[in-house]
Amino acid sequence: MATPTADVSVRLAWPADAAAIAAVQVRAWRERYADVLPPDVLEALPEERFHEAWASSISRPREARQRVLVALQRVTVRGFAATAPSSDPDANPAVDAEVAEFVVDPGQRRAGHGSRLLHAVVDTMRSDKFTRASWWVGASADDLRGFLVDQGWDADGAHRELDLHGDGSVVVKQVRLHTDLTSADVGP
Repeated sequence: MATPTADVSVRLAWPADAAAIAAVQVRAWRERYADVLPPDVLEALPEERFHEAWASSISRPREARQRVLVALQRVTVRGFAATAPSSDPDANPAVDAEVAEFVVDPGQRRAGHGSRLLHAVVDTMRSDKFTRASWWVGASADDLRGFLVDQGWDADGAHRELDLHGDGSVVVKQVRLHTDLTSADVGP
């Protein structure tokens, strides 16, 4: 007798996925920024505006190689990622990609969705003929950084600070990780 397997997958996002992506983003940001942003700001995250932005990004990407992928369990979005040509000043957007967003629903972590999503991200960037990828990660996101290093990503020495309010009151520090997409040591 065969053992049943979970119905999980990753695919390119459809415009109809935008509301679910926005809901996952809000839940994840409330967790991720709990120690950075005031509770009233987190409660007021504009899920409807996120929904509209994701619908537009999926339906009318700014660039042909801008992608949004969703990790699914049956038909429920459990995570998402966005990739595009790198916007870093030291990058060559013809061959350098970036992971602009990568989120797994907080209640769905450690179920394989992140691994599947990361492998699909790498495959997608390779299919789009990118040879290198970068990813800005929160300096204190030790779990995510450890996960990525285990998958073949490494810090490249670059770092930045994002001033979320423009007045220095809320600053997020990030480090950049990168990987060689031509290497067999990355992804699947």
